[in-house]
Amino acid sequence: MVNFLEYPTVGVVSLSQGTRPDDLRRGLASLLAQQRVALDIVVVGNGWNPVGLPAGVRTVHLDENVGIPAGRNRGAEQVMGEYIFFLDDDASIPSTTFLADAIAKIVADPSIGLIQPRVVDPAGKANPRRWVPRIRKGDPARSSSVFSVWEGATLLPRAVFDATGGWAEPFYYAHEGIELAWRVWDQGKRAWYAGDLVANHPAIEPTRHEYYYRLNARNRVWLAKRNLPWLLAWLYVGSWTGIQILRWARQPEALRAWFGGWLDGWHENPGGRRRIRWATVWHMTRAGRPPLL
Repeated sequence: MVNFLEYPTVGVVSLSQGTRPDDLRRGLASLLAQQRVALDIVVVGNGWNPVGLPAGVRTVHLDENVGIPAGRNRGAEQVMGEYIFFLDDDASIPSTTFLADAIAKIVADPSIGLIQPRVVDPAGKANPRRWVPRIRKGDPARSSSVFSVWEGATLLPRAVFDATGGWAEPFYYAHEGIELAWRVWDQGKRAWYAGDLVANHPAIEPTRHEYYYRLNARNRVWLAKRNLPWLLAWLYVGSWTGIQILRWARQPEALRAWFGGWLDGWHENPGGRRRIRWATVWHMTRAGRPPLL
């Protein structure tokens, strides 16, 4: 029996559409094997009614797919704990002390407001560089402050998560991990990439289709409109526009879809505005990544 008074308490949210039952089962087993923590686990069925889950796992049924950020937020509303951990339904944590070790880092250094582990393909395939969320990737095992996160396995103190306002629900998909990291920094905390902690996830490249390009561009504009002082918002979007033109200059269909989303981003409401402080811009700059790229 887990002693909830002796161990740190963690609310765990796993979002699933029910399309990866084996992966979900593996991820839940890795959670239930965690030691020296007390867990409150919920699986959110995003347009799916979760069934056949292990004992000790609660469920939330959403009638329709509300998108990744909103689905995670619905789960966050249902769990209790001093910390909150988000684990994708195709991810797992191989160490039975993963959560206890991650919490120990935050306790030892209270300036850390979010932890993302190193992500490793369990079958030994080459790991995508995007899993290391920094410009100079370097050794994936090297830990550092970061300014975006891979969202598939993230741990935060619950008070920090609540203060961010949660995941950016209007985004639906893409770039919500950047906003969450920025809003952690805006609390005077750091988003931390822990290269010595490992989460497993299959190395699969995301499908590149028109919908992907449009949301990628729209959310990039929305990210700036929601979070940055207006001067920096224009510079941020301008720099990313140049990068995408160079990246996809030989893919006119991709570029056309991307600019369609870019226009949507300027014309549509991003769901409100809560800009980060100029002090936060300065702290991020001193830490190596001004919010311009």
